[in-house]
Amino acid sequence: MKPASARHGGDQLPPVTDLRDWFCGAAGRAVAQREAALADELLQDLFGYHILQVGSAYPYPLIAASRIGHQIVMEATPLDAPVVVLGRGDALPFQPAAIDVLVLPHVLEFASDPHGVLREVERVLIPEGYLLLFGFNPWSLYGAWRLATGWRGRAPWHGHFLSLSRLKERLSVLGFEVDRSGGLSYRPPLRDPARLASLAWVERLGAHFWPFAGNAFWILARKRVLGARPIRMTRARQRRLRATGRVEPSVRRNELEPPDA
Repeated sequence: MKPASARHGGDQLPPVTDLRDWFCGAAGRAVAQREAALADELLQDLFGYHILQVGSAYPYPLIAASRIGHQIVMEATPLDAPVVVLGRGDALPFQPAAIDVLVLPHVLEFASDPHGVLREVERVLIPEGYLLLFGFNPWSLYGAWRLATGWRGRAPWHGHFLSLSRLKERLSVLGFEVDRSGGLSYRPPLRDPARLASLAWVERLGAHFWPFAGNAFWILARKRVLGARPIRMTRARQRRLRATGRVEPSVRRNELEPPDA
């Protein structure tokens, strides 16, 4: 394993604490809860030795529900929450083909080199390894909100939202095969929890009539390598990765649930 680095190098535009604060607000919490539920469902069926989450803007690890025993969370800046590895998304401090499953929640929108991050993801994943990616959709209410308020420089609206189709193309160029994808979250980013809850019916309507116009989207993709078989970790490599320890959730999800939700 390469030595972890705490240098930022402009990898993230907003401080991760700003994103975390937004995810703890009414609008961000509504998105986070839906993404966390989907991650729980998808990760239950993915197996291996090591699972990595790059970016920790969520108040809890998205990978906590995974059955994979060795769970790693990486962030570019030190936080109060437990983060096992400090490093940059475009220079992941891991050996090639070291990670079985990688979760990338809302990192590309705030990266100075999104394609560089994806190249690093491809490098550290084992052949046939899985990437679960979450992003904000520019063709949505959130995309319109970003156009109207991004000039204020507040997270997440000043990020660069990448479209689902564009990311699929980039993943294809890197040799990934998209297994599944979809949209979620269709309500406007209201700050009032009561008003946001009153629009819960919009979620069902949006999922039925315009599923790919959700405020956020997700992609589950698999790294394909022609003529290669999945690589099993050697015992020495397992020991090196296991030495980093295991991440435990810093905040339980039910602590973020609104009282009347």
